[in-house]
Amino acid sequence: MQIETPRLILRPLNENDWKLFKGLHQSSEVIKYVSDPFTESAIKDRFDARLGGWKKTVNQWLTLTIIEKATEKKIGVTGFYPEWEPYQQAELGFLLSPEFQGKGFGKESTIAVIEYAFDQCNFHKVIATVTEGNTPSFNLLKALGFTHEGTIRDNFKLGGHWRNDLKLGLLNHEYAVEKQLRSKQS
Repeated sequence: MQIETPRLILRPLNENDWKLFKGLHQSSEVIKYVSDPFTESAIKDRFDARLGGWKKTVNQWLTLTIIEKATEKKIGVTGFYPEWEPYQQAELGFLLSPEFQGKGFGKESTIAVIEYAFDQCNFHKVIATVTEGNTPSFNLLKALGFTHEGTIRDNFKLGGHWRNDLKLGLLNHEYAVEKQLRSKQS
């Protein structure tokens, strides 16, 4: 499996991506809204759990390495966690190296992952959880048609402080409308 966009290649995570995965999870700038710092062994456990075959009916992350075509540089990871039974939904996630943030790579890769989830996997809904204060991720998802479905107060402890989680969702039929709008703008 490989997904291509105008500037990116998204392919399944493999053993050669350990350095990227570890670097993303050790970067305080990248994980500041995701988690408190991870130990290297915890990062390795997360990495190992994401390797191997993936099926939409198994509760395991589909993790894709994001590669910039022009430089062949690995710039981040993206993917989703399926909850096929009984919900037919997938929870979106992504981490992008700081030097590649703000250049449209997050949007481009997220569109490709959403498209895969709906068009290839036939999910009913894609959801995302954004820690309050992570305005760039929240705005990216809103720009792609996600609806802010609610706020779960004091849902996550980060840096010793309780944080609110913002829940967003995009339904398959809403995505189809967004996709048509994007194609008309191209």
